[in-house]
Amino acid sequence: MHEVVLESPNLNALSMATITALRDELRRAKGEPLLLRGAGRAFSAGLDLGEVATLQGESRLAFLTALDCLVLELFTYPGPTVAWVNGHAIAGGCILALACDHRVAAHAPQIKIGLTEVALGVAFPPAPLAVVRHRVPQHRVDEVVLGARLYSPSEALDRGLVDELAGDDGERARSCLDALAAHPAAGYAQAKAALRGPIAAEAATSRERFFAECLRFWSDPALAERIAARLGKGKKKPR
Repeated sequence: MHEVVLESPNLNALSMATITALRDELRRAKGEPLLLRGAGRAFSAGLDLGEVATLQGESRLAFLTALDCLVLELFTYPGPTVAWVNGHAIAGGCILALACDHRVAAHAPQIKIGLTEVALGVAFPPAPLAVVRHRVPQHRVDEVVLGARLYSPSEALDRGLVDELAGDDGERARSCLDALAAHPAAGYAQAKAALRGPIAAEAATSRERFFAECLRFWSDPALAERIAARLGKGKKKPR
């Protein structure tokens, strides 16, 4: 088992450095069964908004491209993947969990899980949106995406954001990973590629169009104002 721990300031927020490190970890894992969890009391509270607010031009393009690639690489990782959602999983953090084969969330009502991109006013890059469409039941997609709410673990389970709840310290998640890893590796990888390859290919080819049509949402001066307002309400609160 290859265990990957999300660990960065501000509730394991996804900075460019964190995204790059995660992509490196996936390459080092080489298809081994992979458990993804967060350090401390969060899984990941999403993108590092402080960094996002400073991005301009090529650095913005590089950040969004790296994020999109990370999501596709996790979604199409050949070995079994399980997310142990041990704390807040918000926006980009929730996307990473959804990209895994199975998601086990801690049964703790204080944890918040959800997709808040619409509330912030940004557009979903192609890979995250493709993963959401693939994972969330069709009758729940509009609510989860357009409502931009944060849910308790039990509410998240009802909406398909997680697969099950557990009241342990990750034992159930590891057990689920062991069960998936018991299948012949080559067969698992082939079936996974057949299921997700076309989805990933379509998302990858949509990237250029996304940058042409939707980059304006990420470069809008009002976004920086919304980020500043949100961070000003208390950096320790989940975003």
